[in-house]
This record gives sequence, structure tokens and C-alpha cells, in this order.
Amino acid sequence: MKLFVTDQDGVEHELEGLEGWRAMEVIRDWGLNIKAECGGACSCATCHVYVEDEWIDKLKGPTEEEEDMLDTVGDVQENSRLSCQILMSDELDGLKLTLAQSARADEAA
Repeated sequence: MKLFVTDQDGVEHELEGLEGWRAMEVIRDWGLNIKAECGGACSCATCHVYVEDEWIDKLKGPTEEEEDMLDTVGDVQENSRLSCQILMSDELDGLKLTLAQSARADEAA
């Protein structure tokens, strides 16, 4: 299945994902610029992404825990999600995400 990810520089990447994998794992394993510090435990917000509008309603809604984590980043928007909380499935084939600046692995401290 395909996952389309626009990086922080505006370049779109077509990634191959696997059923049941977290979008964060796919993005990280393809070497894109994502910090993903907690590895998918929903205990940080360093895998912050923006979901393209046409895909928002196809995702399960965020948990309270995810919303709390998103409240810790300054660049949150209506379509913000943590990519560790998006499980790839056939229904999400073609999903389009954009990496938030706050997710940069190379972000200066």
C-alpha cells in the first residue's frame, strides 16, 4: 500500500507501507526527517504530521492521550495527528501526510 508524505522542505515522497504498521514506522524506516523519539508509545509529539483534508474522516479519531501530546507542540493545526497513532490498512492506501516542522529530527535545539 502507498503512503504519500510531504517532508518539511515540500518534497513529496511515495512510500510503500505494510498492513498494521504505524505510519510513523513507515516514515522513519524510509529515512525521512522525523524524530519519533518514543518509538510509537504516544508519549511525545515528535512524529507530528498534518493529514490531508480528504483523509481526515477515514482515520479513527484521536484519543485523549494523543490530543494531550499534540497540545505540547506549537505548530498544531486542525488536521494535526501523531503518525504513531495511524495504523496502515487497505482503507488508508494512498494516505497523504505532511511532516510538521516540530517533527524534524535535525531541528536545532
